[in-house]
Amino acid sequence: MEYNVHTLPNGIRLLHVPSVFAISHACIILNSGSRDESASQSGLAHFIEHLIFKRTEKRSTNQILNRLESVGADLNAYTTKEYTCIHASFLNPYLDRTLELFNDIVFHSTFPEEEMDKEKSVILDEIASYLDQPEEAIYDDFEDLLFEGHPLGRNILGTVESVGNLSKKDVKDFIATNYLTDQIVIAVIGNYSLSKLVKIGQKYYGEIPANLKKQKRTAPHQNPVVEKTFQKPISQAHTVLGSQAYSLHHPHKTGLLLLNNLLGGNGMSSILNLQIREKYGIAYTIESGYSPLSDTGLFTVYFGTDKEKVDRALTLIFKELKKLREKPLTEVQLQKAKHKFIGQIALGEENRIGLIISMAKSLIDYDKIDDLLTVFKKIQAVSRAEMAEISNEILDEKNLSALTFYPLS
Repeated sequence: MEYNVHTLPNGIRLLHVPSVFAISHACIILNSGSRDESASQSGLAHFIEHLIFKRTEKRSTNQILNRLESVGADLNAYTTKEYTCIHASFLNPYLDRTLELFNDIVFHSTFPEEEMDKEKSVILDEIASYLDQPEEAIYDDFEDLLFEGHPLGRNILGTVESVGNLSKKDVKDFIATNYLTDQIVIAVIGNYSLSKLVKIGQKYYGEIPANLKKQKRTAPHQNPVVEKTFQKPISQAHTVLGSQAYSLHHPHKTGLLLLNNLLGGNGMSSILNLQIREKYGIAYTIESGYSPLSDTGLFTVYFGTDKEKVDRALTLIFKELKKLREKPLTEVQLQKAKHKFIGQIALGEENRIGLIISMAKSLIDYDKIDDLLTVFKKIQAVSRAEMAEISNEILDEKNLSALTFYPLS
């Protein structure tokens, strides 16, 4: 896909992707997330993401929310362990309006105390709601287990205590330390010329003071393998297996993405879905996941089932993992896996807001964006020997930690 990048003098990058559609999509990605918080500030990055919609130097909360919604546009945001993202979808004439609003909420929010107090209550409700969803909460608890003692293990939402103690000084200090201008990308996919985007981008972002501090992140250490169980007031058992895995920059990243998709990725034809759900009817939901991060990664297998079926499910899962370790894929099997994965990636291009966010992240992570042909070539280059090596390293039962939530007896 055609794209252009323009870097402003302060380091902020403008990513331009031309399109012929009537709907445009834009995002501003900041290379800053929950892993950049101190232990006492857990939940701060997510808290700020909420607060920027509350009041700016010239807008009230209602004015912020209505600025795009009044013209039928959609505005939203989210926080991850490593990023903060604000994004919008809108009709083509409203590019200027959108980028001006991004500027206002990210760089001119005022964080009034009364709004901070209200938003703390909202987030505490969000934490309580999240804890009521064991299939979601178990992932956070598992990451805390796997990355114990490291910021990557902490819940993005924070805790009741940490959120309650967050102050305006915490907010301003975090922004000053982590909102680095050379780690910000403003990306737009729409029917505009590069010169138009640069003109608007320069108008709203050219005068932002450069903030080029060196980002300080510590890679997690490898914790011992652990197995833990907890009883919860739930009706079904939930289990997550997993380990640390390859980072964004590891040469085996593409191979593990392919292997994960084959094992328990998207679609009903994954190995785990066919063998555990379809063949034995044990688990309604079973999936695997691989999330590469800047200096590590996370590989998981999740399933939910009746408590008396957990041991049987684990036995069957380990059987499939052993097959992948001990019996290398045939060339035919490997090619089928590649064709499926490539097709899914190609179809994913239809989600244009997801596409522009992905491209912006790639620019932050790699300082470049691979086109589809390059991505497909990387997938096609994965060999049977590499898949076998990855399988033996990542899928070894003795290297997998486990966490299970059981219903109360």
